[in-house]
Amino acid sequence: MTVQRAIARLVAAGLVETRPGIGTFVLDRPSASPVGDVDWQTTSLGPDRTGPTTVGSTLRDVGPGTIALHSGYPSPDLLPMRDVRSALQRAARGDDAWDRPPLVGMPELRAWFAREVAAGSAGAAPRPSDVVVTAGGQAALSAVFRALAAPGDPVVMESPTYWGAIAAARQAGLVIVPVARTAGAPRAEDVDDALRTSGARIAYVQPTFANPTGAHWAAAERSAILRVAADRGAFLVEDDWARDLAIDEPRPPMVTDDPDGHVVYIRSLTKSASLTLRVGAVIARGPVRDRIAGALASSDLYVSPVLQRAALDVVTRPSWDTHLARLRRELRRRRDALADAVSTHAPSLQLTALPEGGLNLWTRMPRDLDAQIVAARCLADGVAVSPGDEWFPAAVPGPHLRLNYAWADPARFSEAARIVERVITSSDDQVSDPSTRRRFRPATTGTSRAGTTPLPARPATDPAG
Repeated sequence: MTVQRAIARLVAAGLVETRPGIGTFVLDRPSASPVGDVDWQTTSLGPDRTGPTTVGSTLRDVGPGTIALHSGYPSPDLLPMRDVRSALQRAARGDDAWDRPPLVGMPELRAWFAREVAAGSAGAAPRPSDVVVTAGGQAALSAVFRALAAPGDPVVMESPTYWGAIAAARQAGLVIVPVARTAGAPRAEDVDDALRTSGARIAYVQPTFANPTGAHWAAAERSAILRVAADRGAFLVEDDWARDLAIDEPRPPMVTDDPDGHVVYIRSLTKSASLTLRVGAVIARGPVRDRIAGALASSDLYVSPVLQRAALDVVTRPSWDTHLARLRRELRRRRDALADAVSTHAPSLQLTALPEGGLNLWTRMPRDLDAQIVAARCLADGVAVSPGDEWFPAAVPGPHLRLNYAWADPARFSEAARIVERVITSSDDQVSDPSTRRRFRPATTGTSRAGTTPLPARPATDPAG
């Protein structure tokens, strides 16, 4: 088997070929291709609409042994991989796996998304006809921006916010109007002013366990911003990326409080089921749903029926609820372990609150420190972190790092925190000009954001975890 695997890799690399019944032969090296002149493309391509963060650091590949605190996903050992493998095998054996599905998705899967979003809420339950199945959350974001705005139109966004939303908006040619977070949510007055002065008809929001900060909106904040959207005739694009990642109680989405179609809801299964299940959904009421479906069809046509059937199989099994309960316990344990490691071994990082859901800790570094340089030096020393710059759609108010607690081995959290602290302090020592020397202060505790838990001196571990 070892030899067979080695030969398979050589064949895939184009170095050998196998001839059944004859043998395996080394391929001749192709002659070197002439190097072309592609400088002309600089003029023809023109300005880059996407900006510097087309692909975020969360998708960076790192070498073996690197402590990956930069990831945007949970570790596979937290996901129901056995169920996913079995579901994919069953789906591939079904006759309907080889037929083209409806452009908006399989009816059974759309009905599940509608039921699941409405679960536990007394508000306006969406109908299956309001649902469009998508190839994950990022595809949904891109389609929604293309459907709701034309190039040059403004879109209001919280700052900081998800780098993928920033990239998708810029790719669609939209002009981002940032609104700063104050507590859990931006002030309703600021959102109203941004919509009024810019003329925007879209606001991208993360009311639940925002990426990267982990904060969530209080009920009063949700109601106030929803009223602003209604008064302005605007759409709120609600990205509920962490729906299944609540460490404490999950909260009903805003879309259930909006029967009038102002909220366009996005949900994905990728982070809670498997990276291989690029399956998500958009829920929208009224004519906007058809416009979004058209935008998705023009780029993706439809989502693979094998993936749709497998996703439905996984989420409708009794083991799904058991998996989510285990996932929440493990996320709590890992969150507390990383927070404890940071507070103990990386005092230069300011962590003021524990998120009640999601995958990340949002930390602030001492002022005047360059987050990109710190991240690069950490990576060179064996720790991958996400620099905070890429999470801001406009001006960056200070240096931040986003640390994922769901991918790396928790046994290495203390080691990672020590490396980050060493990089920060050594960066300070390398500044020789006293007039530009960076002043570092130890992190403090006590302040908190709405929707988060104040950070204790030593976070307690979950007895059940």
